[in-house]
Amino acid sequence: MHNYLTKEAIKKLEDEIEYRKVVTRKQINEDLKEARAHGDLSENFEYKSAKRDRARNESRIRFLERMIKTSILIEDIVSEDQVGIGKTVYIKFEDDEIEKFLIVTTIDADPLEGKISIESPLGKAIYKHRLHEKVEVHSPNGNYYITIDQIEN
Repeated sequence: MHNYLTKEAIKKLEDEIEYRKVVTRKQINEDLKEARAHGDLSENFEYKSAKRDRARNESRIRFLERMIKTSILIEDIVSEDQVGIGKTVYIKFEDDEIEKFLIVTTIDADPLEGKISIESPLGKAIYKHRLHEKVEVHSPNGNYYITIDQIEN
């Protein structure tokens, strides 16, 4: 699977990796050293907790590195009346309900906050389409039509 990321999104991932390697890793190692000093490691909750934190941190670093490695760099060049990354879009559904979405890359997606990725079914369908276009959305629950009602930068 590939992640479609902009240069800015890749930079954000690289910054998080650097922070985790330099700051977080150092703090966890200090916590481990302190927990070891408390004696018996078999019943030392702080030691087990620090080891778990270290494993999570290293796992996150590997995940982010793999995300960058498998990403496809995209340049989001769209006109004012086209749907693009960073734009707020108002979508009119078949039942005349209008919903507001912010179009983002994979790493910033949060559907509960109205941030949809260009890789989601709705995001794929509307990406680079123009204002007032009627678009078919192919989703796991079936196909439906929407209209791009408004686009804001």
